[in-house]
Amino acid sequence: MGILNITPDSFSDGGKYTQIEKAVEQVAIMVREGADIIDVGGESTRPGSTSVSEEEQILRVVPVIKAIRSAFSAELLISIDTTLSGVATAALDAGANIINDISAGQGDKNILTIASKYDVPIILMHMQGTPQNMQDNPSYNDVVTEICQALKNRAEEAMATGIKKENIVLDPGIGFGKKRADNINLLAHLEKIAAIGYPVLLGTSRKRFMGSLCDVSEPTELVTATAVTTALGVMSGVPMFRVHDVKENRQAADVAWAIKQAREYAHP
Repeated sequence: MGILNITPDSFSDGGKYTQIEKAVEQVAIMVREGADIIDVGGESTRPGSTSVSEEEQILRVVPVIKAIRSAFSAELLISIDTTLSGVATAALDAGANIINDISAGQGDKNILTIASKYDVPIILMHMQGTPQNMQDNPSYNDVVTEICQALKNRAEEAMATGIKKENIVLDPGIGFGKKRADNINLLAHLEKIAAIGYPVLLGTSRKRFMGSLCDVSEPTELVTATAVTTALGVMSGVPMFRVHDVKENRQAADVAWAIKQAREYAHP
């Protein structure tokens, strides 16, 4: 999943793709490099970010989604990164195929109804707090167990709303209301999240906690670090990865997948 932020203030690429032509050019690059899904968002969710109205998000994302849909084959999937049902509806009507909701249906409960009505996949992410306050003082007794249970609860709520089980994807929300140790613990136990029984999306791309491990402050210098987490994710049973740098992470995923297959199907 290649990231396309139609925002002026995203932490890594804010303001780069607000023009439709630039956005379509970036999508073409990501498709060449191996993206299967383009994740379009009209609101930054970096720590401390402010919310963007439904109307403004629609104005940002719908023209871009329409342009992508007309420029590329139907095989290219488009996800809409939003917590608002109105934005999701407008995006789906414009040609999006997937809803990616960082609030897991808690920011606007009607988004679950929309996913059910349109019969599309929805990605449910765990977040403690909101983007405005999530990094103030996140706290867990057992981060892996608590997040697994929270994700199970959100999946059950989604199914109760009428969403098919096969249309649910879970995201542990790396960097969203987690301290560095929490993120590392989650990455060390991704197989437990995969064992819940739904596909898992991993989003570590250029995240700040890796910079603190690598003594790097510039997000664009964390491409290799991100690719390492992608390879580890593949080995742990994660099938989907949301990234800025498609080529490097696609290579990491493909090599890790080949190794994983060799391990699983090796003769005794």
